[in-house]
Amino acid sequence: MQFALKKIYSGKVRDLYEIDEKRMLMVASDRLSAFDVILDDPIPKKGEILTQISNFWFKKLSHIMPNHFTGESVYDVLPKEQADAIKDRAVVVKRLTPLKIESIVRGYLTGSGLKDYKKTGMVCGIKLEDGLVEASKLPEPIFTPSSKAEVGEHDENITYAQCEKLIGADMAAKVREVSLELYKEAAQYALSRDIIICDTKFEFGLDENGTLTLMDEVLTPDSSRFWSVSTYEVGVNPPSFDKQFIRDWLEASGWNKQAPAPKIPDEIIAKTAAKYQEALDLLTK
Repeated sequence: MQFALKKIYSGKVRDLYEIDEKRMLMVASDRLSAFDVILDDPIPKKGEILTQISNFWFKKLSHIMPNHFTGESVYDVLPKEQADAIKDRAVVVKRLTPLKIESIVRGYLTGSGLKDYKKTGMVCGIKLEDGLVEASKLPEPIFTPSSKAEVGEHDENITYAQCEKLIGADMAAKVREVSLELYKEAAQYALSRDIIICDTKFEFGLDENGTLTLMDEVLTPDSSRFWSVSTYEVGVNPPSFDKQFIRDWLEASGWNKQAPAPKIPDEIIAKTAAKYQEALDLLTK
């Protein structure tokens, strides 16, 4: 559908439309990105589910810091017919200046963090105790930022010192502190709903007054690894609620992780869609 607004950005998952110099319309698509490649096969209703999960967390965590919401509805900025079509997958947000990092918090060891640890005993320059294995819970969550990549390029893990160089020492300290606070509160709540938040990615921007603001998406299956408490086991890669399901299939397919990605079987798409829905239901019902 064509909107009565100018598209200003199309990302891996979200499209942004200009409302005015201070506001944007953010629309979550059903696209899925894995290994920084946008797959050709969409996940039905994924954009709607991601938006509902994000909206839930933005509201729940709003006492910790400001977020990008303006408080307006899509019906305030679009004709009714257009608003009806995207009301469950779109939000009106502030136009912010994004920080040049992605803020990653890890509570458990897996993925690129585990690979780093096996090679160096560290994750992003943070020394960890010996003897940790796949899915080990860390003594304390750790802040492990990455540099932002353009669409089609790979994000790169960086050290805290590199993070300070990118955004300044004061801002790095503030981002680390609030990222850990957001993660700890969310992880505690999720645990009560049979979900372990293994790790997650936050994105921040600055508003016109220089206020640090939470933006983009929060604690969704696209920006986090969710594991079930009931199937969690140290030493193995636990089954997940998130896109790790598709990532595992792609890993097993022998794909070289360069575009284009292989066609995803219908049954894998259906199972992935069901996992997204299950995560929403567990967190919000």
